Amino acid sequence: MPYRAERQIVLDTETTGLSPDEGHRIIEIGAVELVNLHPTGVTFQRYLNPERDIPEESTRIHGITAEKVAGCPRFWEVADELLAFLAGDPLVIHNAAFDMAFLNAELALAGRPPLDGHPVVDTLAEAKRRHPRQRNSLDALCRRYNVDNSHRQLHGALLDAEILADVYVAMLGGHQTWLNGLEKEWGEAAGAAPEGPVEEVHPLIPPGSSLPAGRRPLLARASEEELRAHAALLARLGEACIWRDAAAGA
Repeated sequence: MPYRAERQIVLDTETTGLSPDEGHRIIEIGAVELVNLHPTGVTFQRYLNPERDIPEESTRIHGITAEKVAGCPRFWEVADELLAFLAGDPLVIHNAAFDMAFLNAELALAGRPPLDGHPVVDTLAEAKRRHPRQRNSLDALCRRYNVDNSHRQLHGALLDAEILADVYVAMLGGHQTWLNGLEKEWGEAAGAAPEGPVEEVHPLIPPGSSLPAGRRPLLARASEEELRAHAALLARLGEACIWRDAAAGA
């Protein structure tokens, strides 16, 4: 069976405060598309007019003022565009309860159904499971997984979504997770490969190309420097790494 892509949306919001129950609103939405754990470059970002004041303590976090968003659309004006972008695909959110509460509150005000039942991956919950009794803020995870966030001076929904996408991929062991899924789709038998068009983009297989049965694309041999870099990466991945087990099995 041809390999099927998995699409996920890494999402973040900036708000006027901490709770929609207190009348606070979303003032920025940022989302990044991943396909098979690879950023596609497709994003969704909108600044929103919250139709209320933005407290100074909130502005200190994200730098967004009421003047900056005064001429921006209201949430209800972009609601359908946002829902079309999400397309029912799984969301990846850090501290998902916060953002989902705001999104559902805004959708209710816009006369749209809530995202109840929408698949959500909470990276904060996953980080706590993997790293109990440790700091698991986005900044802490960037340090743990060596994700560069030096360009982040203030919070921003799209910027934070882009950083979270890198953290999420690293947390899952890098792009090895997708490659492992591809191997399983191609079959457990050595040399098994799909016959016919390859439907999804692969760095070594052009879209629309075909592979004969039992054939795989040839890979160049790694240099000594590349092997050392690979070994260092496996060491950094730690328990998330699947390749040591695969090598041992071989």
